[in-house]
Amino acid sequence: MLTFDHVFKRYPDAGEALSDVSFHLDKGEMAFLTGHSGAGKSTLLKLIAMIERSTRGQVLVDGQNLLQMHDRQIPLLRRKLGLIFQDYKLLFDQTVFDNVALPLLVAGLGRHETAKRVRAALDKVGLLSKEKKYPLALSGGEQQRVGIARAVVNKPSIILADEPTGNLDPELSAEIMRLFEQFQQVGVTALIATHDIELISHFEHKVLQLEQGRLK
Repeated sequence: MLTFDHVFKRYPDAGEALSDVSFHLDKGEMAFLTGHSGAGKSTLLKLIAMIERSTRGQVLVDGQNLLQMHDRQIPLLRRKLGLIFQDYKLLFDQTVFDNVALPLLVAGLGRHETAKRVRAALDKVGLLSKEKKYPLALSGGEQQRVGIARAVVNKPSIILADEPTGNLDPELSAEIMRLFEQFQQVGVTALIATHDIELISHFEHKVLQLEQGRLK
């Protein structure tokens, strides 16, 4: 499902962000990506989402080599991905429902199917009763769950999460990780970047540890 084969990423001014990174995740596998700040975690996720392109090596998503992908193909790739961020990236002037519906509107889905999928996603994260509220009326943990609902509403095959629990307390952080496990159990591949070693020690999933751009 997701393969890195001797991947390098070099920036002209900052040098090598990733050096000879290789790993594979199967369909329905969940893994944690760890490492100190600046180790290359966000860069690695950006290569999968085609926000950046690798300098050398192959990044394969569902057998497709991203280095050979044309720019016009990137929107189709991103429909396979559910992206989750530490700062939620919600639209505060839009309701919870409208925030979650956004990827479906961009994809041109009809109103009836959009409403059906949005409510299913909100139900999955326990926020169906708050679809008419605005993000600022929610707690931090609830806002993150809105972000997760938005990421999965398009039924992605891969979830990429960049420090999704960085602003949450330990109990809420564990709750968010258990949500990821629920998606993983129905066949979604999940790669979660986190610096919280204590948190992930309670979960039995693969750990990919980056140190200065290399996997240990």
